[in-house]
Amino acid sequence: MIDPKLLEILVCPENRTPLREASQELVEKVNQAIAAGKARNRTGQTLEKPIDGGLVREDGKVLYPVMDDIPVLLIDEGIPLDELGLAEAGREPCDG
Repeated sequence: MIDPKLLEILVCPENRTPLREASQELVEKVNQAIAAGKARNRTGQTLEKPIDGGLVREDGKVLYPVMDDIPVLLIDEGIPLDELGLAEAGREPCDG
């Protein structure tokens, strides 16, 4: 879980919009896609390791992974949720 004070100041590195913590359900769906070899980051690299959590961009289209409790806020490391059919899930209110 990301410290709420830190979460208040974190923004998307690409368009500077707010980020919110991904729901556990969304993280599980992304990890299922990773396990199936279907998840790619913004550069097209297939993801191999499951994520611990994620930060979702305000529009719900991109998830930035959290690995070992560290948010990876690099544009190239973002996971396009629409390519996984999960963009709608990214807009759901998170349940922590």
